[in-house]
Amino acid sequence: MAHDVSGRVSEAVVTAREVRRAFGADVVLDGIDLTLRRGEIVALVGRSGSGKSTLLRTIAGLDHGHEGHIDVDGSVAVAFQEPRLLPWKRVHRNVSLGLPGENGKRRAIDALAEVNLAHRVDAWPLTLSGGEAQRVSLARALVREPDLLLLDEPFGALDALTRITAYELLIRLWKRHGFAVLLVTHDVEEAVLLADRVLVLDGGRIAHDVAVTASRPRSRADEDVVALRKHVLAHLGVLEGISA
Repeated sequence: MAHDVSGRVSEAVVTAREVRRAFGADVVLDGIDLTLRRGEIVALVGRSGSGKSTLLRTIAGLDHGHEGHIDVDGSVAVAFQEPRLLPWKRVHRNVSLGLPGENGKRRAIDALAEVNLAHRVDAWPLTLSGGEAQRVSLARALVREPDLLLLDEPFGALDALTRITAYELLIRLWKRHGFAVLLVTHDVEEAVLLADRVLVLDGGRIAHDVAVTASRPRSRADEDVVALRKHVLAHLGVLEGISA
């Protein structure tokens, strides 16, 4: 039974059953069953081409070619590895895209303040650092007040120090807003540092569901984190020494 960040039992925000996605003869998702509850951070890992991003895009409603059932209870926002900012719009206008008038601008400014970018409200995207651009992308997701935040390799292009700051920011925002998070990542350590559960995608199915019970804040040097990282890597076939 999952709990939200306040410790209360939480209900499902995503329910997926027997989800299948094929591109011609290539079956990428082959009967996925997944439940993601409110206030839960779930990381999805797997080898390249295992279907991680396909599953995320399917849940987001960006890919309509699947079979099976997906139910999302609440609003959804997505942030990708590439921030995808419009260079001809100032930062606050990138964040408020699709939101009406002055209310949209005010919400964008509030969201930018939450990601520590109040001083960059009127900046042009091309003047931002990589870390700043990714925080703008998070602000654009936050301003929609999502029940579910979908993150597709959002920290992959960041340097090591900026990535640590981004992890801390994500956890702070998650605690404040209580949204569910599905994080697609190739970085097993990142998955263990951030998630409540790590799902290993293999052969088009969720092959392993690993609970992460280490208390927060977590450090890569923590014994529990090191052990869980090895555990997940073993499930990915990178290390030996555990049973399935």
